[in-house]
Amino acid sequence: MFCDGWTHNLLFMKNTAIIIPTRLGAKRFPNKPLAKINNIPMIIHVLNRAEESKVGEVFVATPDVEIFQVVKKNGGKAILTKTEHQSGSDRVYEAYTKELKNNVDLIINLQGDMPNIKPNSISKLAKLMKGSNCDIGTLASHITSKKDIIDPNVVKVYIDQTLKDDNFLVAKDFFRIKKDLNDEKIYHHLGCYIFTKEALSRYVKLPRSTLEKERNLEQMRAMENNMIIKVGLSDSLPLSVDTEEDLIKVSKKMNLS
Repeated sequence: MFCDGWTHNLLFMKNTAIIIPTRLGAKRFPNKPLAKINNIPMIIHVLNRAEESKVGEVFVATPDVEIFQVVKKNGGKAILTKTEHQSGSDRVYEAYTKELKNNVDLIINLQGDMPNIKPNSISKLAKLMKGSNCDIGTLASHITSKKDIIDPNVVKVYIDQTLKDDNFLVAKDFFRIKKDLNDEKIYHHLGCYIFTKEALSRYVKLPRSTLEKERNLEQMRAMENNMIIKVGLSDSLPLSVDTEEDLIKVSKKMNLS
């Protein structure tokens, strides 16, 4: 059966959902999701960018009634989850099983602290995942500053080929700091994942892995259990907000865009 591009996208997108896991209890920046940028809570900026991607339904997954109410007040969809989750993906899975288990095949886990992520980055990830023979997909961008290579707050992904705009390549490693690697094959990892429903179900049932705990990187749980993660190239680098200083930076950047 043949269909035009619009119909093709519609058929694909309807079986994909975006879930944004978020909570108030961040140690470095308490109440971060509700911090305001241009008088709008950060979580609402992320929600808006996700909805603008037109990938599918968007939900915020949170254990906090305050966030739940803010999302609802702003016209979004929210799912209350348990407090005791060890990773964002575990929270995403709970939300998925509560509301979406029989309705979607692909689930995007979008971090709630990237208020200036471009909607087309999210939609590109969804399109790359279609028909791909991998468990998980994610995004990375070029590293433009040498200091990012040694900055432990910048998560890097190593790929043994050159990442280009139209390819989707297998990740070989994720890390914060590592020596003796070819800088040209290291990219800045973005906090956005797309799982098949089977991969998400398998992932959350695995115990936390050694490197996951050592590096404080949840994707290492998948890597150490031979799950395939592929990486697509993002043409932009959204700023992750981990501190109040980051909030000031991203606010300035969003005001200029």
